[in-house]
Amino acid sequence: MRRGFGLLIVSAIALSGCVGAPGPESVASTAAPSAPKALPIADVFERFDRAELELSPVAKSFRGIRDEDYASWGDYSDAGAVASQKLLQDTAEALRNQYNPDGLGAEDALSFRLFQAMAERSARTHKFRKNVYLFNQMRGAQSSLPAFLINIHRVFSAEDAIAYVSRIEGMGEVIDTLIAEARERADNGVMPPKWVYPYVISDIENLLSADDDNAVLYDFGAKVDALGLASDDSEGLKEDALNAWTLSAEPALQRLLAEMKRQEAIAPTDDGVWRLPEGAAYYEALLKNYTTTDLTADEIHAIGLSEVERIHGEMRSIMAKVGFEGSLQDFFQYTRTDDRFFYTTREEYLADANAVLRAMEARLPEYFGRLPKSPMVIKPVEAFREKSAGKAFYQSPAPDGSRPGTYYVNLYNLRDMSKNELEALAYHEGSPGHHLQRALQTEMGELPPFRRFGGVTAYTEGWGLYSEELPKEMGFYTDPYSDFGRLGMELWRACRLVVDTGIHEKRWSREKAIQYLTDNTPNPDGDIRKAIERYIVYPGQATAYTIGKLKIMEIRAKARAELGEDFDIRGFHDTVLASGPVPLSILEENVDDWIEEVASGG
Repeated sequence: MRRGFGLLIVSAIALSGCVGAPGPESVASTAAPSAPKALPIADVFERFDRAELELSPVAKSFRGIRDEDYASWGDYSDAGAVASQKLLQDTAEALRNQYNPDGLGAEDALSFRLFQAMAERSARTHKFRKNVYLFNQMRGAQSSLPAFLINIHRVFSAEDAIAYVSRIEGMGEVIDTLIAEARERADNGVMPPKWVYPYVISDIENLLSADDDNAVLYDFGAKVDALGLASDDSEGLKEDALNAWTLSAEPALQRLLAEMKRQEAIAPTDDGVWRLPEGAAYYEALLKNYTTTDLTADEIHAIGLSEVERIHGEMRSIMAKVGFEGSLQDFFQYTRTDDRFFYTTREEYLADANAVLRAMEARLPEYFGRLPKSPMVIKPVEAFREKSAGKAFYQSPAPDGSRPGTYYVNLYNLRDMSKNELEALAYHEGSPGHHLQRALQTEMGELPPFRRFGGVTAYTEGWGLYSEELPKEMGFYTDPYSDFGRLGMELWRACRLVVDTGIHEKRWSREKAIQYLTDNTPNPDGDIRKAIERYIVYPGQATAYTIGKLKIMEIRAKARAELGEDFDIRGFHDTVLASGPVPLSILEENVDDWIEEVASGG
């Protein structure tokens, strides 16, 4: 699977006086000199990144790196998680011991602060890692490993195909490692609610019952065919892949299926993480991690209720504009059930989404000084995981250009994908949302790797939600129902503050949370159920969107008020995006610096 963790010796990463770019072996074996001379801090970040990648062949593949680890998955055990955490914390400590941020240049000082903040957030949640559900409808090896092979493992040569086969074979060990860890957590009372298990079991059974339509083997065959190899070589590789699946992956999936059925029989029915070991402290740590603030669950809940009331008022204005008579809840029911608001084919949905993004792309230079070079494609979520996957998500491009940015849209049930929301969803996941921000971030080769490829949820998702409202100012959402869909998605994120804290702090049931969304949003029933189920297994994350967006709107209003006619929306956006993801307090500092620079004529 993986070689050992000898390169965790932090002195080799942060304190070595060597110059140049040694390979992993020389990094691991380099001892700290008795009176070390500090490296340039950029070199420390590069060495940390190199060491971190050595612990994660999967992360290498996401970067487009194909080396001797291309055939491996890495260490999925708890020991692997501990080793990765040790690398991070030891490097952060070494940085504190070796560098005074006051003596660094502005960008290096910012990187120092961001690395320390990242280490602090990670340490806060790492202590609760055993409370994470390893298998649920949102994530787990039953869906993530096949999705990785299909979407990330590129095959440009026969050697890449052989590495793919090795990864199919390696699925067995990964799955067995995770089964053992999930069993241990279950023995300690850490299991998702009972209703989660049918989703996981369905994903596993989809892979096991595929036979001639196995998604992984089909993908492998298509990639091998594209190489144009001799027939015997091509068929030999396909036979190797089938054997690897039959002898390793499939038996492990059968064992996983048995374990999930065992746990289903004893799983709890309560939904919130309050029931887990140190559940209250766990949830508090998650809120701090995702929002990068000190807001309490009660404060976040109150913000959500206030935002819901405000957005309901704006929705009533649109209801009056279109001449609808009845209550807001009557209007919700109309927009979630009338056939006019839904597509009948996937092809229609994809065509309209592409058209919306093309129109936006033409207008972006008016609002942004920097735009990404990486292209973006829209893809439906693969059939084997579409039943359990979320409604939409984005995957960043590979830094080497070998993979475009990808906007995945879940078209499993078109009645869950309202026409009214198409515009806002496309702007959020595409441009000016995740694709613009994350592709630019990936292309910032001057930044340390941890900033190019890392993330801060409140920043990234706050930007995504901000990017839904910005097009309104740009003249989009000309159809009032589409504007209502935009408000519906903003309302959706505001309601998340209420239901996420309701479930995990106030001990709401899944059914009570579903009813809250049914009463207060226009979303269809399937969408509502999936959302609440997501928040239950992914606690805290959903609160980051509105908290982040409110901060971006707050600092933009401040900049506009202080600069008056000197306020430039392109300059504001470029300032927000220039640093890559940062905690909200640092984002505000960056904008304050920009305000001061503009005001002084700089």
